[in-house]
Amino acid sequence: MLKITAAKKAAMDRLSTKDGFIEALAIDQRGALRKMIKALGTEPTEQHIISFKRMVSKELTPFASAILLDPEYGIPAAEVRDGEAGLLLAYEKTGYDATTPGRLPDLLADWSAVGLKEKGADAVKFLLYYDVDEAPEINHLKHVFVERLGSECFGEDIPFYLELVSYDTQLTDPMSSEYAKIKPEKVIKMMKEFSKPEYKVDVLKVEVPVNMNYVEGFGTQQVVYSRAQALDYFKQQSEATHLPFIFLSAGVTAQLFQETLEFAKEAGSTFNGVLCGRATWKDGVAPFVEHGEKAGSQWLRTYGKEHIQQLNQVVERTASSWHDKVEVVTVTSIQ
Repeated sequence: MLKITAAKKAAMDRLSTKDGFIEALAIDQRGALRKMIKALGTEPTEQHIISFKRMVSKELTPFASAILLDPEYGIPAAEVRDGEAGLLLAYEKTGYDATTPGRLPDLLADWSAVGLKEKGADAVKFLLYYDVDEAPEINHLKHVFVERLGSECFGEDIPFYLELVSYDTQLTDPMSSEYAKIKPEKVIKMMKEFSKPEYKVDVLKVEVPVNMNYVEGFGTQQVVYSRAQALDYFKQQSEATHLPFIFLSAGVTAQLFQETLEFAKEAGSTFNGVLCGRATWKDGVAPFVEHGEKAGSQWLRTYGKEHIQQLNQVVERTASSWHDKVEVVTVTSIQ
Protein backbone atom coordinates (compact mmCIF):
# COMPACT_ATOMS: atom_id res chain seq x y z
CA MET A 1 0.00 0.00 0.00
CA LEU A 2 1.20 3.51 -0.87
CA LYS A 3 1.77 5.80 2.12
CA ILE A 4 0.98 9.45 1.39
CA THR A 5 0.56 12.65 3.38
CA ALA A 6 -2.78 14.35 3.93
CA ALA A 7 -1.73 17.13 1.53
CA LYS A 8 -0.98 14.62 -1.24
CA LYS A 9 -4.26 12.83 -0.57
CA ALA A 10 -6.13 16.13 -0.90
CA ALA A 11 -4.33 16.88 -4.17
CA MET A 12 -5.09 13.43 -5.55
CA ASP A 13 -8.73 13.92 -4.57
CA ARG A 14 -8.81 17.12 -6.63
CA LEU A 15 -7.60 15.13 -9.65
CA SER A 16 -10.20 12.36 -9.27
CA THR A 17 -13.88 11.67 -8.97
CA LYS A 18 -15.30 11.35 -5.48
CA ASP A 19 -15.13 7.57 -5.87
CA GLY A 20 -11.40 7.56 -6.58
CA PHE A 21 -11.42 7.18 -10.37
CA ILE A 22 -9.03 9.27 -12.44
CA GLU A 23 -10.89 10.49 -15.52
CA ALA A 24 -8.25 12.88 -16.77
CA LEU A 25 -7.74 14.56 -20.12
CA ALA A 26 -4.22 14.89 -21.53
CA ILE A 27 -3.16 17.68 -23.86
CA ASP A 28 0.46 18.22 -22.89
CA GLN A 29 1.50 17.29 -26.43
CA ARG A 30 3.82 19.80 -28.06
CA GLY A 31 5.88 18.19 -30.83
CA ALA A 32 3.10 15.72 -31.63
CA LEU A 33 0.52 18.50 -31.90
CA ARG A 34 2.78 20.48 -34.21
CA LYS A 35 3.11 17.43 -36.46
CA MET A 36 -0.65 16.96 -36.54
CA ILE A 37 -1.16 20.57 -37.64
CA LYS A 38 1.65 20.41 -40.17
CA ALA A 39 0.23 17.20 -41.68
CA LEU A 40 -2.84 19.24 -42.60
CA GLY A 41 -0.72 21.57 -44.72
CA THR A 42 -0.44 24.41 -42.21
CA GLU A 43 2.82 25.56 -40.64
CA PRO A 44 2.08 25.48 -36.89
CA THR A 45 2.63 28.64 -34.88
CA GLU A 46 2.80 29.14 -31.12
CA GLN A 47 -0.66 30.69 -31.30
CA HIS A 48 -2.05 27.56 -33.00
CA ILE A 49 -0.78 25.43 -30.11
CA ILE A 50 -1.95 27.78 -27.37
CA SER A 51 -5.38 28.34 -28.93
CA PHE A 52 -6.10 24.66 -29.50
CA LYS A 53 -5.10 23.70 -25.95
CA ARG A 54 -7.21 26.54 -24.56
CA MET A 55 -10.18 25.43 -26.62
CA VAL A 56 -9.88 21.78 -25.53
CA SER A 57 -9.60 22.81 -21.89
CA LYS A 58 -12.62 25.12 -22.03
CA GLU A 59 -14.88 22.67 -23.86
CA LEU A 60 -13.90 19.34 -22.29
CA THR A 61 -12.81 19.89 -18.67
CA PRO A 62 -16.45 20.11 -17.50
CA PHE A 63 -16.49 16.36 -18.25
CA ALA A 64 -13.04 15.44 -16.89
CA SER A 65 -11.77 14.99 -13.34
CA ALA A 66 -8.51 16.72 -14.33
CA ILE A 67 -6.46 18.01 -17.24
CA LEU A 68 -2.77 17.46 -18.02
CA LEU A 69 -1.07 20.43 -19.66
CA ASP A 70 2.45 21.65 -20.29
CA PRO A 71 3.62 24.97 -18.77
CA GLU A 72 5.20 26.08 -22.06
CA TYR A 73 1.91 26.55 -23.95
CA GLY A 74 -0.76 25.32 -21.58
CA ILE A 75 -1.07 27.95 -18.84
CA PRO A 76 -3.79 29.92 -20.71
CA ALA A 77 -5.66 26.60 -21.08
CA ALA A 78 -5.29 25.90 -17.35
CA GLU A 79 -6.82 29.30 -16.60
CA VAL A 80 -10.04 28.56 -18.53
CA ARG A 81 -10.57 24.99 -17.26
CA ASP A 82 -13.72 24.07 -15.38
CA GLY A 83 -13.42 24.94 -11.70
CA GLU A 84 -13.98 21.35 -10.61
CA ALA A 85 -11.15 19.93 -12.74
CA GLY A 86 -7.76 19.30 -11.16
CA LEU A 87 -4.51 20.28 -12.87
CA LEU A 88 -1.43 18.23 -13.72
CA LEU A 89 1.55 20.01 -15.25
CA ALA A 90 4.26 18.27 -17.27
CA TYR A 91 7.87 18.78 -16.22
CA GLU A 92 9.72 17.22 -19.15
CA LYS A 93 11.00 18.73 -22.36
CA THR A 94 9.09 17.44 -25.34
CA GLY A 95 10.73 14.62 -27.33
CA TYR A 96 14.30 13.48 -26.84
CA ASP A 97 17.72 13.96 -28.44
CA ALA A 98 17.82 11.29 -31.16
CA THR A 99 21.56 11.87 -31.72
CA THR A 100 22.38 10.61 -28.21
CA PRO A 101 21.89 6.95 -27.27
CA GLY A 102 19.36 6.10 -24.61
CA ARG A 103 16.54 8.64 -25.05
CA LEU A 104 17.84 10.37 -21.94
CA PRO A 105 15.29 12.53 -20.11
CA ASP A 106 15.52 16.26 -19.60
CA LEU A 107 13.57 18.83 -17.62
CA LEU A 108 12.12 22.14 -18.72
CA ALA A 109 15.02 24.40 -17.84
CA ASP A 110 13.02 27.30 -16.39
CA TRP A 111 10.60 25.27 -14.28
CA SER A 112 10.73 23.36 -11.00
CA ALA A 113 8.29 21.48 -8.79
CA VAL A 114 7.96 24.70 -6.78
CA GLY A 115 7.18 26.72 -9.91
CA LEU A 116 4.65 24.21 -11.18
CA LYS A 117 2.94 24.13 -7.80
CA GLU A 118 2.79 27.93 -7.74
CA LYS A 119 1.07 27.84 -11.13
CA GLY A 120 -1.69 25.77 -9.57
CA ALA A 121 -0.53 22.22 -10.30
CA ASP A 122 -2.12 19.56 -8.12
CA ALA A 123 0.52 17.09 -9.33
CA VAL A 124 3.73 16.99 -11.35
CA LYS A 125 3.92 14.63 -14.33
CA PHE A 126 7.12 13.40 -15.95
CA LEU A 127 7.49 11.25 -19.08
CA LEU A 128 10.29 8.68 -19.18
CA TYR A 129 11.20 6.49 -22.15
CA TYR A 130 12.58 3.24 -20.79
CA ASP A 131 13.97 0.02 -22.25
CA VAL A 132 14.51 -2.62 -19.57
CA ASP A 133 17.10 -4.23 -21.84
CA GLU A 134 19.14 -1.08 -22.44
CA ALA A 135 22.79 -0.85 -21.36
CA PRO A 136 22.96 -0.81 -17.52
CA GLU A 137 24.93 2.44 -17.47
CA ILE A 138 22.15 4.24 -19.37
CA ASN A 139 19.36 2.87 -17.20
CA HIS A 140 21.36 3.78 -14.09
CA LEU A 141 21.30 7.42 -15.24
CA LYS A 142 17.52 7.20 -15.64
CA HIS A 143 17.11 5.63 -12.20
CA VAL A 144 19.09 8.40 -10.54
CA PHE A 145 17.22 11.04 -12.53
CA VAL A 146 13.82 9.75 -11.37
CA GLU A 147 15.08 9.50 -7.79
CA ARG A 148 15.90 13.23 -7.94
CA LEU A 149 12.46 14.02 -9.32
CA GLY A 150 10.73 11.95 -6.69
CA SER A 151 12.68 13.66 -3.94
CA GLU A 152 11.86 17.09 -5.37
CA CYS A 153 8.13 16.34 -5.41
CA PHE A 154 8.36 14.75 -1.96
CA GLY A 155 9.98 17.93 -0.66
CA GLU A 156 7.13 20.02 -2.05
CA ASP A 157 4.53 17.52 -0.80
CA ILE A 158 2.98 17.30 -4.26
CA PRO A 159 1.97 14.05 -6.01
CA PHE A 160 4.44 12.66 -8.56
CA TYR A 161 2.87 11.06 -11.64
CA LEU A 162 5.44 9.10 -13.64
CA GLU A 163 4.52 8.32 -17.26
CA LEU A 164 6.42 5.32 -18.62
CA VAL A 165 6.77 4.54 -22.33
CA SER A 166 8.62 1.39 -23.33
CA TYR A 167 10.83 0.94 -26.39
CA ASP A 168 13.55 -1.31 -27.75
CA THR A 169 16.90 -0.04 -28.94
CA GLN A 170 17.02 -2.59 -31.75
CA LEU A 171 13.51 -2.07 -33.17
CA THR A 172 12.53 1.22 -34.74
CA ASP A 173 8.80 0.50 -35.18
CA PRO A 174 6.91 0.16 -31.86
CA MET A 175 3.78 -0.80 -33.82
CA SER A 176 5.40 -3.84 -35.46
CA SER A 177 4.55 -7.45 -34.68
CA GLU A 178 8.18 -7.94 -33.66
CA TYR A 179 7.84 -5.33 -30.95
CA ALA A 180 4.41 -6.65 -29.94
CA LYS A 181 6.05 -9.98 -29.04
CA ILE A 182 8.43 -8.40 -26.53
CA LYS A 183 6.27 -5.55 -25.28
CA PRO A 184 4.57 -7.37 -22.35
CA GLU A 185 7.82 -8.23 -20.62
CA LYS A 186 9.19 -4.72 -21.12
CA VAL A 187 6.08 -3.01 -19.75
CA ILE A 188 5.71 -5.33 -16.75
CA LYS A 189 9.40 -5.17 -15.74
CA MET A 190 9.39 -1.40 -16.16
CA MET A 191 6.44 -1.07 -13.78
CA LYS A 192 8.12 -3.27 -11.19
CA GLU A 193 11.27 -1.14 -11.32
CA PHE A 194 9.59 2.22 -10.80
CA SER A 195 7.29 0.94 -8.08
CA LYS A 196 10.34 0.73 -5.79
CA PRO A 197 10.19 3.15 -2.84
CA GLU A 198 13.35 5.05 -3.72
CA TYR A 199 11.60 6.71 -6.67
CA LYS A 200 8.79 8.14 -4.50
CA VAL A 201 6.26 7.77 -7.31
CA ASP A 202 2.62 8.26 -6.33
CA VAL A 203 0.84 7.30 -9.58
CA LEU A 204 2.12 5.43 -12.63
CA LYS A 205 0.77 6.42 -16.05
CA VAL A 206 1.43 3.42 -18.28
CA GLU A 207 0.75 1.67 -21.55
CA VAL A 208 -1.40 -1.42 -21.63
CA PRO A 209 0.93 -4.45 -21.72
CA VAL A 210 0.03 -5.60 -25.24
CA ASN A 211 -0.64 -4.09 -28.63
CA MET A 212 -4.38 -4.73 -28.89
CA ASN A 213 -4.21 -4.80 -32.70
CA TYR A 214 -2.42 -8.15 -32.41
CA VAL A 215 -4.80 -9.73 -29.88
CA GLU A 216 -6.97 -12.59 -31.09
CA GLY A 217 -10.42 -11.23 -31.93
CA PHE A 218 -9.43 -7.55 -31.88
CA GLY A 219 -7.23 -6.31 -34.68
CA THR A 220 -6.91 -6.99 -38.37
CA GLN A 221 -3.21 -7.75 -37.99
CA GLN A 222 -1.69 -11.19 -37.56
CA VAL A 223 -2.37 -12.69 -34.14
CA VAL A 224 0.60 -12.36 -31.77
CA TYR A 225 -1.29 -13.07 -28.54
CA SER A 226 -4.17 -15.44 -27.94
CA ARG A 227 -7.02 -13.94 -25.94
CA ALA A 228 -5.96 -15.97 -22.89
CA GLN A 229 -2.34 -14.80 -23.17
CA ALA A 230 -3.37 -11.17 -23.44
CA LEU A 231 -5.64 -11.44 -20.41
CA ASP A 232 -2.79 -12.98 -18.44
CA TYR A 233 -0.45 -10.12 -19.38
CA PHE A 234 -2.98 -7.56 -18.08
CA LYS A 235 -3.20 -9.50 -14.82
CA GLN A 236 0.59 -9.71 -14.51
CA GLN A 237 0.86 -5.98 -15.13
CA SER A 238 -1.62 -5.21 -12.38
CA GLU A 239 0.22 -7.46 -9.94
CA ALA A 240 3.57 -5.81 -10.79
CA THR A 241 2.82 -2.73 -8.71
CA HIS A 242 1.22 -1.70 -5.42
CA LEU A 243 0.88 1.87 -6.68
CA PRO A 244 -2.19 3.48 -8.19
CA PHE A 245 -1.82 3.28 -11.98
CA ILE A 246 -3.70 4.67 -14.95
CA PHE A 247 -3.67 3.92 -18.65
CA LEU A 248 -2.61 6.24 -21.44
CA SER A 249 -4.40 5.98 -24.77
CA ALA A 250 -1.25 5.98 -26.95
CA GLY A 251 -3.16 7.58 -29.79
CA VAL A 252 -5.46 4.63 -30.55
CA THR A 253 -9.07 5.24 -31.56
CA ALA A 254 -11.61 6.10 -28.90
CA GLN A 255 -13.48 2.86 -29.57
CA LEU A 256 -10.42 0.63 -29.28
CA PHE A 257 -9.33 2.34 -26.08
CA GLN A 258 -12.76 1.75 -24.53
CA GLU A 259 -12.69 -1.90 -25.60
CA THR A 260 -9.22 -2.20 -24.09
CA LEU A 261 -10.47 -1.01 -20.69
CA GLU A 262 -13.26 -3.59 -20.79
CA PHE A 263 -10.62 -6.23 -21.57
CA ALA A 264 -8.46 -5.05 -18.65
CA LYS A 265 -11.43 -5.38 -16.31
CA GLU A 266 -12.09 -8.90 -17.59
CA ALA A 267 -8.46 -9.75 -16.82
CA GLY A 268 -8.80 -8.60 -13.22
CA SER A 269 -6.62 -5.50 -13.61
CA THR A 270 -6.95 -3.01 -10.76
CA PHE A 271 -6.11 0.06 -12.86
CA ASN A 272 -7.46 3.30 -11.42
CA GLY A 273 -8.48 5.34 -14.42
CA VAL A 274 -7.10 7.00 -17.51
CA LEU A 275 -5.16 9.98 -18.72
CA CYS A 276 -6.50 10.06 -22.26
CA GLY A 277 -5.34 12.49 -24.90
CA ARG A 278 -5.47 12.02 -28.63
CA ALA A 279 -8.18 9.35 -28.52
CA THR A 280 -10.51 12.09 -27.26
CA TRP A 281 -9.56 15.22 -29.22
CA LYS A 282 -7.31 14.39 -32.21
CA ASP A 283 -10.10 14.52 -34.82
CA GLY A 284 -10.85 18.07 -33.68
CA VAL A 285 -7.52 19.35 -34.99
CA ALA A 286 -8.64 19.30 -38.64
CA PRO A 287 -11.76 21.49 -38.26
CA PHE A 288 -9.76 23.88 -36.05
CA VAL A 289 -6.92 24.23 -38.57
CA GLU A 290 -9.06 24.24 -41.72
CA HIS A 291 -12.05 26.29 -40.57
CA GLY A 292 -11.00 28.13 -37.41
CA GLU A 293 -11.78 28.18 -33.70
CA LYS A 294 -15.55 28.23 -34.11
CA ALA A 295 -15.48 24.96 -36.08
CA GLY A 296 -12.95 23.41 -33.68
CA SER A 297 -15.07 24.34 -30.67
CA GLN A 298 -18.17 22.94 -32.33
CA TRP A 299 -16.42 19.60 -32.92
CA LEU A 300 -15.23 19.46 -29.32
CA ARG A 301 -18.60 20.27 -27.77
CA THR A 302 -20.26 17.55 -29.83
CA TYR A 303 -17.96 14.69 -30.83
CA GLY A 304 -15.26 15.48 -28.26
CA LYS A 305 -17.82 15.65 -25.46
CA GLU A 306 -19.35 12.38 -26.64
CA HIS A 307 -15.93 10.66 -26.65
CA ILE A 308 -15.07 11.75 -23.13
CA GLN A 309 -18.49 10.96 -21.67
CA GLN A 310 -18.48 7.49 -23.23
CA LEU A 311 -14.97 6.92 -21.88
CA ASN A 312 -16.01 8.05 -18.39
CA GLN A 313 -18.86 5.55 -18.39
CA VAL A 314 -16.44 2.77 -19.31
CA VAL A 315 -13.94 3.87 -16.63
CA GLU A 316 -16.61 3.89 -13.95
CA ARG A 317 -17.60 0.28 -14.65
CA THR A 318 -14.09 -1.09 -15.26
CA ALA A 319 -11.60 0.78 -13.05
CA SER A 320 -10.84 0.30 -9.36
CA SER A 321 -10.71 3.10 -6.80
CA TRP A 322 -7.22 4.25 -5.85
CA HIS A 323 -8.59 4.90 -2.36
CA ASP A 324 -8.01 1.20 -1.69
CA LYS A 325 -4.30 1.52 -2.50
CA VAL A 326 -3.27 4.39 -0.23
CA GLU A 327 -2.81 5.06 3.46
CA VAL A 328 -2.56 8.60 4.83
CA VAL A 329 0.36 9.02 7.23
CA THR A 330 2.66 11.76 8.51
CA VAL A 331 5.78 12.77 6.58
CA THR A 332 8.01 11.25 9.26
CA SER A 333 6.24 7.90 8.83
CA ILE A 334 7.11 7.90 5.12
CA GLN A 335 10.74 8.81 5.71
